[in-house]
Amino acid sequence: MPAFGRGVRTGEDKLWAVACGRPVFEITLEAVAAAGCFDLLVVAAPEPRWDQIRALTIAHGLEHVVLIEGGDRRQDSVARALQRCEDAQWVSVHDAARPLAPPQLFRSVLEAAQAEGAAIAGVPCVDTVKHVQDGTVISTLDRSTLVAAQTPQAFAADVLRRAHAHATEQGIEAADDAALVEAIGVRVRVVPGDPRNFKVTVPQDLVMLRALLENGR
Repeated sequence: MPAFGRGVRTGEDKLWAVACGRPVFEITLEAVAAAGCFDLLVVAAPEPRWDQIRALTIAHGLEHVVLIEGGDRRQDSVARALQRCEDAQWVSVHDAARPLAPPQLFRSVLEAAQAEGAAIAGVPCVDTVKHVQDGTVISTLDRSTLVAAQTPQAFAADVLRRAHAHATEQGIEAADDAALVEAIGVRVRVVPGDPRNFKVTVPQDLVMLRALLENGR
């Protein structure tokens, strides 16, 4: 679980911002625990937060947890986490800044990956998407073929390891692990995501999160 970003666009450390009396990170952790499909949780987080994270994992019944320092980029944090999953056959990656992922979504994505090798959660794009260059529209993309990618994303562990090794060798940077897997020619299945499973990035996202929690989602 990448939990290393400082969230400067929210104006505060977004993972530790409080929503309905709890930090965002704890809400995410609760969903992971409720999914009940993981043998090991590896969290890439700043070391000063480790004591807080340990206390939260214990409170939510997560016994097998490893804490590591994250890297400069999200993919560096995931690569470091992979090194601590030597015996794993299947790996799921979830952004700690997506606190409202339904527990069933973790199971659905993992099951799809186990059937096909790689899977992500995604929701249809509701906005018209333009390809823009130098401030000018180049083309309008076919919205019916587009999805907004979410996490969790799940993969055969050897596939994800190969994808990260290839990215390192070729100098590839990507915003999610699926893009790295796609770059080695592996097909990625898309599982229906959830509109509530948004990533807390800007101040308005915290406002929306608090409103959803106050209204029982």
